[in-house]
Amino acid sequence: MEKIKVTKIRSTIKASKNQKLNMKALGLKRINSSNELELTPQIAGIIERVKHLVKVEKI
Repeated sequence: MEKIKVTKIRSTIKASKNQKLNMKALGLKRINSSNELELTPQIAGIIERVKHLVKVEKI
């Protein structure tokens, strides 16, 4: 599987509850926090829903 680095770049204050839960599932708490994940179909779906809040880089 491909590895990616996901970084939170925007606040989730005005985000919906589902978007906040998706950010928690990605392991992102604060702005500029990042997490390295394996790109699975489930992770890709979560990223698609919060793509305006995160930055994704291939490793």
